[in-house]
Amino acid sequence: MIYLDYAATSAVKPPAVYDAIRYFLENVGASPGRSAHQLAVESGRAVFDCREAVAELLGAPDSDSIVFTLNATHALNIAFLGLLHKGDRVVTTSMEHNSVMRPLKYRQEAGVIELDIVQCDAQGCLDPAKLEEAVAPGTRMVVMTHASNVTGSLLPAAEAARIAHKAGALFVLDAAQTAGAYPLNVEEIDADILACSGHKGLLGPHGTGVLYVKEGIEVEPVLRGGTGSVSEKTRQPDFMPDRLECGTLNAVGIAGLGAGVRFILGETVEKIRSHEINLTARMLGGLGAVQRVGIFGPRDPAKMTATVAFNIEGVEPSDAGDVLDKEFDIAVRVGLHCAPVAHTTLGTFPRGTVRAAAGYLSTTDDIDALIDAVAKIAARK
Repeated sequence: MIYLDYAATSAVKPPAVYDAIRYFLENVGASPGRSAHQLAVESGRAVFDCREAVAELLGAPDSDSIVFTLNATHALNIAFLGLLHKGDRVVTTSMEHNSVMRPLKYRQEAGVIELDIVQCDAQGCLDPAKLEEAVAPGTRMVVMTHASNVTGSLLPAAEAARIAHKAGALFVLDAAQTAGAYPLNVEEIDADILACSGHKGLLGPHGTGVLYVKEGIEVEPVLRGGTGSVSEKTRQPDFMPDRLECGTLNAVGIAGLGAGVRFILGETVEKIRSHEINLTARMLGGLGAVQRVGIFGPRDPAKMTATVAFNIEGVEPSDAGDVLDKEFDIAVRVGLHCAPVAHTTLGTFPRGTVRAAAGYLSTTDDIDALIDAVAKIAARK
């Protein structure tokens, strides 16, 4: 099968990831940080090595600022629940995934926060001037996706951070679509909080995610429990990362994540980005030349990730995806992509779109096969 659903997860991974998971299960298996025997020490080393690799990839000055979570949604919820209080004002955009929108909407409807959603344009792009108008002094938090999971459109993270900090607000970046696939440095962006998945661009397994917390930002723990540290105390440790990590970590998943991140560091994000720009340009050019195919989002591969949303005139997205899967062995995602507000912005709600999302392990042959298949489907009606 040709896999073009990397925006959902990296189903195809480097061999080193499988090897690391297999090695951990067969030869380690112990809980990290819970004992002093050699297997526990090796397990702890796998977690530490991954933490160091993630910090290097994200440009974090201290690996203790890296917290392991279940996924990006888990990481974002920790940030929202641990930083927002009654009466706080939050500003976000109309291109957010439900991992941002649902917890913020819930807190708004519960009367805890005020929420302002800045409208992006019909291509899913954000005008910083509109954001600046919305971020009034006294705003507690600005939350923004780095790239849309629907259209791939990149949003101006560093400019948004500047706007947020000028108003005295925290800046939270959802990097689920960019971490590992796009050059990303938390210090250059000046992000206070960054959340990302481990199983997408970082090439790790499901059940892994990352929360970066800038030094000096105190996030109230959402969960409390055993950490393997200061066990004589009944209060949660106040130091990072133990402050926000409790219970036995997904050590085998983190071992796999570490292998994925080290693969990225070896290849370099710049090389990965260059390859994905070429694939995106090929998708945009090929699909754009097919009659009765409409593309949503930016048409400039330098302004987006390798994610292209499109529809075929007269064909429901769900039907197109089904034919691509069953007749052409091409895996894409269809529908609303857990981002109904984004689709409303694009004018594709409630129908949704077909989404083809390439990754570093995708090839030009994969893209050509997609274009050929879409052309054949479009020619049937």
